[in-house]
Amino acid sequence: MEERGMEEVKPLAVEDKAAAEEAVEERVAQEKTEDSTAQNKETEEREVDVEREMEGEVEVVTPCPTESHGLQGTIKGHDLFGYVGIEAVLDQMRRKTMKAGFEFNIMVVGQSGLGKSTLVNTLFKSKVSRKSCSPNYEEKISKTVKLQSVSHVIEEKGVKMKLTVIDTPGFGDQINNENCWEPIVSYVNEQYERYLKEELYVNRKPRIPDTRVHCCVYFLPATGHWLRPIDVEFMKRLGKIVSIVPIIAKADTLTMEERQEFKQRIRQDLKANGIRVYPQTEYDEDPEDRILNDKIRENIPFAVVGTDKEHQVNGNKVLGRKTKWGIIEVENVAHCEFTNLRDLLIRSHLQDLKDVTHNIHYETFRVRRLNESNLTKCI
Repeated sequence: MEERGMEEVKPLAVEDKAAAEEAVEERVAQEKTEDSTAQNKETEEREVDVEREMEGEVEVVTPCPTESHGLQGTIKGHDLFGYVGIEAVLDQMRRKTMKAGFEFNIMVVGQSGLGKSTLVNTLFKSKVSRKSCSPNYEEKISKTVKLQSVSHVIEEKGVKMKLTVIDTPGFGDQINNENCWEPIVSYVNEQYERYLKEELYVNRKPRIPDTRVHCCVYFLPATGHWLRPIDVEFMKRLGKIVSIVPIIAKADTLTMEERQEFKQRIRQDLKANGIRVYPQTEYDEDPEDRILNDKIRENIPFAVVGTDKEHQVNGNKVLGRKTKWGIIEVENVAHCEFTNLRDLLIRSHLQDLKDVTHNIHYETFRVRRLNESNLTKCI
């Protein structure tokens, strides 16, 4: 009887085992189905979020791993429980900047008689040029290139700016202008060296005086032809260490057709000689910057006219040059491109000029000098 009972139990155990395996398989299949459904649902939700983001409704929060923390996401204003006040930092930065002020150093380069002093005065609507500030100033051609600077503190609506204008009398005025750009290159590098030394001190000043050249405005004579050899050589060398903005001086001596043809020739020369002028395409930070800078690049070099005299036009006072044929209005875009130059240097790109100077040109100089110092120590 015992043997028969045991024999009867064995088939039951086999059946139970088969049923258990079948149940496991069903559970695995069910879990796969659930996982697939969850993935499909997650994909659909992600697609919906992307569509809503494109429509401007929400911003997709995508956590990303960081080195020091696990995950990092973005929280938009509508996800906050209430007002935090983060935006107030802009007011704090504004107040701090207004108290401390800021510096802007501009260099003007070109041969005598192109109106460098007048244009600088027109840009800042004040007597800021070295020529205007010197009561006993005598216009004479220097035998060598001598760099001279003059500084002013300009205040407008509570904002203070220390403006330094660096002039280059003697540039391009000699019969032999070979290497006439070397004093200018040396000056630019000397300012970088001065700033670097201040940075390397153990006890640094709370605010390092910034004498670095933030922009170099290069004056081209309105010949209507091509760039001269001196223009090409100067911009090739200086374009590597400072932001250059070329302009056509006294553009009212050209007709509108001659002006456009001359601008086109200059752009061809710049491209053919690999000359880098501001703003460079590689410094565009986002598509919005690229659109704005492309418009600027299309108009470079700016054809400008400068004057500090006012005239009556239709009952309004305007800055302009009076001729036998009428008044050339400096701030009228139909007459010249002075407003484009002013907007670039002051109203739209002043801070970017300073950032490019510090992050690109000065950084390149700093790395080179520190590498040279390390090599010297090793030797």
